[in-house]
Amino acid sequence: MFDDLKAAFSRSAPTLIEDAAGATALVVMLMVGLFLPAVL
Repeated sequence: MFDDLKAAFSRSAPTLIEDAAGATALVVMLMVGLFLPAVL
């Protein structure tokens, strides 16, 4: 089980930064979308 997780992590390691950046962008867009009506 641990070996499977370790292998999956090592295969996906190059894209983890891109995935984290994408998730951050989605959260920022959500927050802007939620707070924009209160500003206008």
